[in-house]
Amino acid sequence: LIRSINDPEHPLTLEELNVVEQVRRRAPCAQVNDSESTVAVAFTPTIPHCSMATLIGLSIKVKLIRSLPERFKVDVHITPGTHVSEHAVNKQLADKERVAAALENSHLLEVVNQCLSARS
Repeated sequence: LIRSINDPEHPLTLEELNVVEQVRRRAPCAQVNDSESTVAVAFTPTIPHCSMATLIGLSIKVKLIRSLPERFKVDVHITPGTHVSEHAVNKQLADKERVAAALENSHLLEVVNQCLSARS
């Protein structure tokens, strides 16, 4: 579901940039627990100071929320040790009110939708 999300700064997908992979050497990128209705996704920004990390995480979260049945709780976070602001970004992505407020911003929602749209 998330491999084809477009990077906000590059004309490549998150998969092409190795931000998301089906299987990581250390741990799976995504863990799905159908019986508990949870999905946890770890992503790795391209560089430790990536200024788009929150937007990338938000795009992944929105894609999953839109694609999965409502019963699923979606957790999107940065792969531990891969970003200088990992704690702050993870806190923003885990906060339902912050995510909802971000998606009420028409400009930000437009950028997220561009990340989720198919390339032409």
